[in-house]
Amino acid sequence: MNGTPANAGEFDLIERIRRRAATRRDDVVLGIGDDAALLQVPAGRLLVVATDTLNAGVHFPEGTAPADIGWKALAVNLSDLAAMGATPAWCTLSLSMPRGDDAWVDAFLDNFLSLAGQHDVALVGGDTTRGPLSVCVTVHGFVAPGHVLRRDAAKAGDDVWVSGTLGDAAAALVQWRAGTAIAAALRERLDRPVPRVPLGLALVDIANAAIDVSDGVLADLAHVCAASGVGAEVDVDALPASEALRALFEGDARRHVQATGGDDYEVCFTAPASSRDAVEAAARGARIAVTRIGRIVEGHGVRAMDANATPWVPANAGYRHFSG
Repeated sequence: MNGTPANAGEFDLIERIRRRAATRRDDVVLGIGDDAALLQVPAGRLLVVATDTLNAGVHFPEGTAPADIGWKALAVNLSDLAAMGATPAWCTLSLSMPRGDDAWVDAFLDNFLSLAGQHDVALVGGDTTRGPLSVCVTVHGFVAPGHVLRRDAAKAGDDVWVSGTLGDAAAALVQWRAGTAIAAALRERLDRPVPRVPLGLALVDIANAAIDVSDGVLADLAHVCAASGVGAEVDVDALPASEALRALFEGDARRHVQATGGDDYEVCFTAPASSRDAVEAAARGARIAVTRIGRIVEGHGVRAMDANATPWVPANAGYRHFSG
């Protein structure tokens, strides 16, 4: 890990992390232990870089198990690579903690490195510091030029699709903030989102545009529309829901967490209507369900409606930092 000089406790943690994060990739020339990592980008590939920060009390409830924080910290970043159709390669980890705690770090690394191993990701550097609990991860991946999913390529007439189910994580946060017990199935989705990397790779050359659903599907789809200069129509009653969510939330309460809740880390993407069979075949190959939820239209903005084509207007379109 890289950083400014500090007390011996910091370097003990760095050495602990270095020992556990043994590099197994040939493209890592120099990893943890120097002022910076040396990495070899494959010839003919573009480097894709994404960063996300998770703060206690904002991105995960106080008291969340360190193993769950470790999983989520990497998963949300891999979700960004999935939405770009990128192959993951490396990551860095910057960890702020109130105090040096070997047991906490070991538990954090258990799931962080387990998920990294599933996607052949090498931890190559970062930083440790004392402060409020916060985790910042930067991931790096590769794409071939001209074969990348972006936000700015949606076209009028495209179908709008989403992977998996929506709303479980937001519903868990609703229960947490209400002081009620969080249903186990909902808590699992909040703590351990599954990055849809295989789906993103399968959609390259099929989908036109994509984004990961982190702030709510309506808000995130609006980013695609703004970048592409188009509008969208979404059927909120077509949004896929888990059995756990259907059992606990009904009507507008369920629509709200599904359409505007964050932390799903599914992929929302657009593709030509003529590509429906190809989309479904790609999803089967990636072993993840996809659902058609709307269409791209001329104009701007996202219009939501229910199954009866009645306009549906949420109290807010999605999560916003610094909104007060």
